[in-house]
Amino acid sequence: MKFITHQPSLSRKVAMLMAIFTLTLSSCTQKSGESTDLPGSTPEAEGVTSASILSFLEAVPGSGQELHSFMYLRHGKVIAEGWWDPYAAELKHTLYSTSKSFTSTAIGFAVWEGLLNVDDKVVDFFPEYLPDSVSENLAAMTVKDLLTMSAGQDPEPTFARILPSDNWIKAFLAAPVPDRPGSKFLYNSSATYMLSAIITEVTGETVLEYLGPRLFDPLGIKGMDWEVDPAGINVGGWGLRLKTEDMAKFGQLFLQKGEWKGEQIVPEEWINEATSKHIDQQPQLTEEEKSESDWLQGYGYKFWRSRHNSYRADGAYGQYILVIPEKEVVIAITANARDMQKELNLVWDHLLPGMKDAPLPEEKETLGELNEKLTSLAIDPPDTGSSPELEEALSGKVFRYGEQQASEEFSFRFENERCFLTQQTAEGDEYDFTFGGGAWEIGETNRPGPNLLPQPDANLEEMLPFKVAGAYRWEDDQSLELILRYIESPHTIRRTYNFEGDTVRIRQGDRLIEATLK
Repeated sequence: MKFITHQPSLSRKVAMLMAIFTLTLSSCTQKSGESTDLPGSTPEAEGVTSASILSFLEAVPGSGQELHSFMYLRHGKVIAEGWWDPYAAELKHTLYSTSKSFTSTAIGFAVWEGLLNVDDKVVDFFPEYLPDSVSENLAAMTVKDLLTMSAGQDPEPTFARILPSDNWIKAFLAAPVPDRPGSKFLYNSSATYMLSAIITEVTGETVLEYLGPRLFDPLGIKGMDWEVDPAGINVGGWGLRLKTEDMAKFGQLFLQKGEWKGEQIVPEEWINEATSKHIDQQPQLTEEEKSESDWLQGYGYKFWRSRHNSYRADGAYGQYILVIPEKEVVIAITANARDMQKELNLVWDHLLPGMKDAPLPEEKETLGELNEKLTSLAIDPPDTGSSPELEEALSGKVFRYGEQQASEEFSFRFENERCFLTQQTAEGDEYDFTFGGGAWEIGETNRPGPNLLPQPDANLEEMLPFKVAGAYRWEDDQSLELILRYIESPHTIRRTYNFEGDTVRIRQGDRLIEATLK
């Protein structure tokens, strides 16, 4: 693991801090060494109570939800932003299904440019990949059906059919379509992949390439990447990595009905169409039954309708771009949330009541508390504990687990309150990790971390190296816990090593592995 310097950027928090002493903010809205299109302001200047944001942040630890970043825009200005260390403003974050809203926007551009229509039949784009027998429902499936999660397939084919295949388009078209397209909502990530494949078919570019000059460049979004399938097509339904500020810009663009710096970047008609309700998730439920869920408010073109007349881009583990048009608010969040509804409830319970209709009197003391809170957000590393005799005994010893042809070796070294772990795979690849005692050690690795969906090999080279943060603690004299955070994703690896003589029992979640001294 290579060491990299982890320096927090000078952000718009400076503008908030200086506003305690002065109302002149315009000169304090840029990050050091980086231009931004999002100006800063204070909450009260934009009609938001600092106390409501402070309440939100203070409620996070007790909610059971792990947030990684948070950016709050009102009237197009950043009034609060923060990253929970070791996550940071300059890092990208895996968006999972929030990616779908970007793929939908690519379709919007293609419609605007006359390359396709939402009523076009899916089969017409890929005649060479059709099954021998095309069912009536497959023949009827349209681009709009893909956009609205109503392709008619059941079960959803992503895991069982698409991911194991070398030809994802052919596998999708071969999946059963028992329901009439457009008649039933069923969440379907590979339907979004097909939208990506359609963009590539009609433009000769990936969605990432196609969106470059149309969306990313005008918004000043750089350094993004997007996973691809075995054929090099962006997966569409997941796999995009962006910074939190990039997410906020996308939300602000939609709040502004597609206008950016005086130019119409996305057609207003498409914004309205994409964020409107087109289908009910569970139409059989009563309005009262739907009222407590942000997943039962209707679905647009890869945008979820939410309560309080809002809409959002939404990704696994709590990646959100939430737009509240009536309040002129955009909120971007990255997270590893156990309960995504509870994560949204934090917004509704704490932030929404603080949104007022006019500027508010300055609250210097509360604003100061808020700024201090925002600049000190952190996921604390564990207390180190101590086992000096075992540390000395372990250093340099090599352990092995697995069968001879598929074994992995590892060894430890302890020095200056750091734990150094070396892993060697059966293929001979060697990876070095460093874990801090009572502090996060920031570094890089070429070893992929956990992922909800398998990452195609075609992508890994351009995604490397992965940014990580490591910390360790001794649970007792015989048990060592290593925590490795992949800090451009929601995911964390936690392993406990229990040492008994020449044997090590390794626990990761419900999995237990036994290793022996080599």
